[in-house]
Amino acid sequence: MAEKNYYDILGVKKDASDADIKKKYRKLVRQYHPDVSDDPDADNKIAEINNAYETIRDKDKRAEYDAMLDNPFAGQGQGFGGQSAGGSQGGFRWEDMKGQFGDGEAFGEGGFRFDDIFSAFGRGARGSANGQSQRGGFDQFGGGFGSQDSKGQDQHAEIMVDLASVYNGDDYSIKLNVPVRQPSGSVDYDNKTLKIKIPKGITDGKQIRLAGQGAAGSGGGKNGDLFLKVKIRHADNIRIEGADVYQTVNIAPWEAALGEKINVTTPAGTLAVSIPKNSKSGSNLRLKGKGIPAKQAGDLYLTLNIVNPDIKTDAAIHAYEQLKQAFADTNIDR
Repeated sequence: MAEKNYYDILGVKKDASDADIKKKYRKLVRQYHPDVSDDPDADNKIAEINNAYETIRDKDKRAEYDAMLDNPFAGQGQGFGGQSAGGSQGGFRWEDMKGQFGDGEAFGEGGFRFDDIFSAFGRGARGSANGQSQRGGFDQFGGGFGSQDSKGQDQHAEIMVDLASVYNGDDYSIKLNVPVRQPSGSVDYDNKTLKIKIPKGITDGKQIRLAGQGAAGSGGGKNGDLFLKVKIRHADNIRIEGADVYQTVNIAPWEAALGEKINVTTPAGTLAVSIPKNSKSGSNLRLKGKGIPAKQAGDLYLTLNIVNPDIKTDAAIHAYEQLKQAFADTNIDR
């Protein structure tokens, strides 16, 4: 059974619109992206999906590919990332040639002639009368005898950004050891500094795509892309859940008991916060919309932590004794 062609890989019909193809492609990328997929073959599948999309998204490449699907022997063979017109890998097969030119000896009676091969693939007879090399029709096999255009692999890395940068947006510079393909075909590595714009409101685990900054393509193919997974750096008294931010705030016993207005330094800036009377340690004060300013802004939760001051003076001891007497009838569950 023949392998899937590009339309089969993307799960669309041959007459699908550009919008439908793009929509299906994005769905498949989300499904099989190595950072989110549990599929053990996710890397190969995402490469296959990208290869198919890069051809079908381009109007001219798609027209040429459609023509090859309709007439495989007139096409480019492996001209699309190593896949033949019918979707199989590896270019033409000897069995296909025998079916076209007979089963006789290569140069014997009734066998095929190389002139026949060139004619069948649209180049006519061999020779260099028109200035072309004697490779003639073998160029029609694409990657079978020549080079093939292939997009470079996408690369993935992590970038650590400060929480303040997420709230306000920021510019970062990173240094990468980038693979560069040489004219000989070998790959060397070059140190490269990239300037990156950290989008305001990006959340932990989201990715920033840098087009063309991945691995080098071959045969004139485009470079792959670089995907940077964002990890947010924050203080120890902060934790993040999606776009919501939880910050532990220390308060004095009298602030908790009497209720007071205090100023708190938060990722959203210095905010005036009213502590309700009789607040308990561990309770949360919700500040709506003061979390990470994503498309749907998160909330900021201030978790109250009552801290008892150190007793260092006789006056402090006396104050606690008075406090004890004032609450002599209080029962505390232990």
